[in-house]
Amino acid sequence: MRTPLLIRLMAPALMAAVLTGVAATAVPLAGQGRLNPAKLLDPGTDSWPSFNGDYTGRRFSTLTTINTSNVHQLSLAWMHRISGQGLGAIKSTPLQINGVLYFTVPDHVWAVDARTGREIWHYQWQTTGGNHLGNRGAAVYEDWLYFETPDCYLVSLHLRDGKERWRKQICDMDRFYYASVAPIVIGDRVIVGVSGDDFDMPGYLQSHNAESGEMLWRWYTVPQKAGDPGSETWPNEEAMRHGGGMTWQPVTYDPELNFIFVTTGNPQPVIAYANRKGDNLFTGSVVALHGDTGKMAWYFQSSPHDTHDWDSTQTAVLIDEEVNGQKRKLIAQAARNGHYFLLDRVTGKALVSTEYVKTNWSSGYDNRGQPIPDPAKMPQVDGALVSPNQGGGTNWQSPSFSPRTGLFYVSAARAFSIFYLYDTSDNPMGWGGIDRGGWSESMVQAIDYKTGEIRWSHKWEGNVRTGLVSTAGDILFAGGPSNDLVALDATNGRALWHAILNGPITNGPITYQLDGRQYVVAAAGDTLWSFVMNERRDAASK
Repeated sequence: MRTPLLIRLMAPALMAAVLTGVAATAVPLAGQGRLNPAKLLDPGTDSWPSFNGDYTGRRFSTLTTINTSNVHQLSLAWMHRISGQGLGAIKSTPLQINGVLYFTVPDHVWAVDARTGREIWHYQWQTTGGNHLGNRGAAVYEDWLYFETPDCYLVSLHLRDGKERWRKQICDMDRFYYASVAPIVIGDRVIVGVSGDDFDMPGYLQSHNAESGEMLWRWYTVPQKAGDPGSETWPNEEAMRHGGGMTWQPVTYDPELNFIFVTTGNPQPVIAYANRKGDNLFTGSVVALHGDTGKMAWYFQSSPHDTHDWDSTQTAVLIDEEVNGQKRKLIAQAARNGHYFLLDRVTGKALVSTEYVKTNWSSGYDNRGQPIPDPAKMPQVDGALVSPNQGGGTNWQSPSFSPRTGLFYVSAARAFSIFYLYDTSDNPMGWGGIDRGGWSESMVQAIDYKTGEIRWSHKWEGNVRTGLVSTAGDILFAGGPSNDLVALDATNGRALWHAILNGPITNGPITYQLDGRQYVVAAAGDTLWSFVMNERRDAASK
């Protein structure tokens, strides 16, 4: 931590609070607790009630208090470092409800005052194991909070005090599943996904009753028997039933269509592919499910027969805008494989398919707008030079879409790897290959959502993977290469402000307004950082 710089950034009234760990002012938490379910449909400016702020996945705020003319006056409001040893980085997006922030790391949930960072309660799960790579966050419905645990449970807590209500097993740790996704509440149902350690098990999505935790339906991402939809894209029943396709990112949702949009992971085996000839549906896809039943409405496969570990779990962002003079329901995705897709979200038909970073692994698009893999770029015994690398043109870090600018923002990378195949048997397992990285560059790409054209690109030095949030003040907040939170002009990518933290940004920033003050909150490693307009300097500038 670079204390001298932080002290200069801080509002004077908060200086002592940060140095001592005590809130500078005691703010009563009036209204703490219950979430009005209507907030999930219309979060307004005073809350951030779900992973992406709302069901659309846009991560866009209508707030304008902080804008391009005054963002340089932001100063530190507070910081909250999670207690304990070895808890890892905060990868979750905090929820902000009635003046309280709720966030997670594996096995832990915190509630802190959104104005001061003061801890209100902390819940610790007694784990029995599982992969502790990260946790994306929690969901809230009325008086209850929901989160997943590495050892395969969905847990519900009381929102006010963090006391446990119930726990329900949602996967089998003995089969190398684990759970890390932020649940999403739709109506009175909690939608959960699963993660896996790239062994031979199928991915799925589940719906649970928010009151009781009872499972209502399960949708498998790969066919379970011959004759199931998609089974013709696998060589046999054994291959498809063990085909992967994990669901480790939060879903998006259209209440009018009652469609849940789930994005699916890579097939298994991951790199080796001799025993899974075909497109391997519904891995590497955007899939629309009927919210009440979990039955599939349509699919679009962005990575047919993936052989490079390019899951397509990146957020499927809902856009309601005009295309060719016609109002349309659209869905956009910048996929890990380096391609951008704009779909009709009623039918799944591709309207735009193009690259957002330069790639070399496909030979064009088929009549559905899906990329055609080039066999020469599949992993080879003597290696194949492929772009993007295994990390992808983008990864799990959240994109953002601004209706004001019409730009889809994505944290991107152009990178090369040599992909080697080392298991040439007819029945490979696990990975069966590996990649070795080479040159790379990172940037934020601003994509014209209608055409897929890059309107501007802000390049970083080094390897930067960051979540994003955009605002009606034409600000795009992102993580930078110098362990900093950066404000970019959303219209042209120009850097306007930054603050150096204690490490790189490890989640997607959020913003909200309380008592007329707009806050920006981001995580760096084990610390939440909150910034707000310095009121004295702001008043002096008027």
